[in-house]
Amino acid sequence: MKIVDVRVIVCSPGRNFVTLKIITDQGIYGVGDATLNGREKAVVSYLEDYVVDMLIGKDPQRIEDIWQYLYRGAYWRRGPIGVTALGAVDTALWDIKAKAANMPLYQLLGGRSRDKIMTYTHANGIDLGTTLDEVGKAIELGYQAVRVQSGVPGIASSYGVSKYGEKYEPANAELPTEDVWSTEKYLNYTPKLFAEVRKQYGEDIHLLHDVHHRLTPIEAARLSKELEPYHLFWLEDPVPAENQESLRLIRQHSTTPIAIGEVFNSIHDCRELIQDQLIDYIRTTIVHAGGITHLKRIADFASLYHVKTGFHGATDLSPICMAAALHFDYAIPNFGIQEHMEHSDLMESVFTRSYEFEKGFFTPGEAIGHGADIDEKEAKKYPYKRASLPVNRLEDGTLWNW
Repeated sequence: MKIVDVRVIVCSPGRNFVTLKIITDQGIYGVGDATLNGREKAVVSYLEDYVVDMLIGKDPQRIEDIWQYLYRGAYWRRGPIGVTALGAVDTALWDIKAKAANMPLYQLLGGRSRDKIMTYTHANGIDLGTTLDEVGKAIELGYQAVRVQSGVPGIASSYGVSKYGEKYEPANAELPTEDVWSTEKYLNYTPKLFAEVRKQYGEDIHLLHDVHHRLTPIEAARLSKELEPYHLFWLEDPVPAENQESLRLIRQHSTTPIAIGEVFNSIHDCRELIQDQLIDYIRTTIVHAGGITHLKRIADFASLYHVKTGFHGATDLSPICMAAALHFDYAIPNFGIQEHMEHSDLMESVFTRSYEFEKGFFTPGEAIGHGADIDEKEAKKYPYKRASLPVNRLEDGTLWNW
């Protein structure tokens, strides 16, 4: 079997997606997600200018060798652009291998380790009342885990929160919009928010919250400690993770579980965090961490230190990435939870998928391969539209972490 064609497909059915399609001389093809939110065209260039020609003529069944070829052969290793491109290639190759074996992908990963995959959804409100309403709606839909984000009094806009009744999409303008942030107002409000959620909905529902890298270590330690009475499932991205040692301070002050890693690209980004047991959930994604091949290394390493997976699953990842992630979730022993933001009907008119969702749980389906695909004819109807993520400033104008 040889690779005879490689296509990079860019489309924007409501938001931008980059898809890689690898075609073999036996008519079998595989697809992978290559989307990097807000920097999509950088990955397109990396694929088209450097990767596509390298793949022609190679045996797609040599997944590990091709992974090493693209990783070691680049010399300039790691980084979100190159590794996202590598993740797309790897996912497409696994899709081909599973199709050639006439099996769903999870069977090649060792078979299923569970019967269904627990997922969490987002409950976002502009204020306390609307947030509580959204939590209730999620529970009515059967979710056992809900991420709670609320507008903060005195702050004009907050991460994760859209206008009431609209779906949240942060990449909302051609050039970055600017948000204003107050750490003090946020820290004073958030424990009150979770006190009200527990008061109204009880102790059994799993609650999650995303800080989105906005606190210093001592601020994150304070928040983590103050949220202990509400026993969160996790506190996500409490600090920027470039300084991994900073997570130690949070750990010393609180037992609230910590999840981190959706922006990680390599096992080297999270090695100390896992090895020193400074986190409880690793959130790297199939596409941004170099595909199934590399993410399997991360998950296996994490399992040695009681760290579970909790993969990013926002709508900045296409149904192709979600499909691959669900096969991975199904198979690995240290699965924790899967994020779920529902794709729009418009998105699903371009992408097809075999995974199924029912009352807070996923199954990946039994289609051969990973079970997701792109309709190239439909994709052409929705050309790329540049969209940027916001930037964040403190109230005094200082640029801060978004």
